[in-house]
Amino acid sequence: MRTPESARQPRGRTAAKLVLRVLTAAALAVDAVVHARLAPGYQAAAAEGIGEGNLFLAEAAAAALAGLYVLIRGSKPAWVVALFTAGGGLAALLLYRYVDIPAFGPFPAMYEPVWFFEKTLTALAQAAAVLLAATALALPRRQTSQGDPAADTSNEPKSPPPGDPE
Repeated sequence: MRTPESARQPRGRTAAKLVLRVLTAAALAVDAVVHARLAPGYQAAAAEGIGEGNLFLAEAAAAALAGLYVLIRGSKPAWVVALFTAGGGLAALLLYRYVDIPAFGPFPAMYEPVWFFEKTLTALAQAAAVLLAATALALPRRQTSQGDPAADTSNEPKSPPPGDPE
């Protein structure tokens, strides 16, 4: 079924959403690659247990999957996944950069009070992904035409038109 011309999104908005999808996927790809490349060196510090390297691999996988999800679907749930993945990674990075949290349970102590190129790069990529995903979520959803009930997908109860007796 084709949508009426009045219910379609303007080309500028569609292009903007496509650009947001590509940029967000690229930022999440940077996050994934950096974590995957750094993982072996961090796992060597704790050969047994979960280890920081395994956590880095989990972050790399989550970022890669979130990036693909946004790139392929671009739906609201995809944007939420991207926002939480990048936001959670950035929060953990900043927390363990500035706060010395001791090991607890199977999780190692990951305090690292220095900035280096890869850490800075992934922090910037995660921050960019958070901002891009939040921007995509803040954009207005597809508008429906006033007179086309088939184009209206909301679950709001319909009120009768003015002057129409019930």
